Amino acid sequence: MDDPISWLQDWYAAQCDGDWEHAYGVEIRTLDNPGWTVAVDLSGTTMEGARFDEVDERWRSEGDWIDCRVEGDRFRGAGGPRNLLEILRVFREWVVRQG
Repeated sequence: MDDPISWLQDWYAAQCDGDWEHAYGVEIRTLDNPGWTVAVDLSGTTMEGARFDEVDERWRSEGDWIDCRVEGDRFRGAGGPRNLLEILRVFREWVVRQG
């Protein structure tokens, strides 16, 4: 599946077990600089505690950049106004690589 939004919907649905979705979830928001932020709770998922190599490409240009990392038990991605799908792809590729 090449569509990262459909993939994220499926991943989210797989986490929902009657409890997880009440305390955790996925947030997609806009930034005022402008851009996007994505936060995904990893607690209680197979990704909890998994190693993530930070992706810091803020140098590309003012409107074309991404910065993805794991802080605590949350994946956090940010990027320019046209980089939302790229952030979601970074998350998907990490999850898929972890198996």
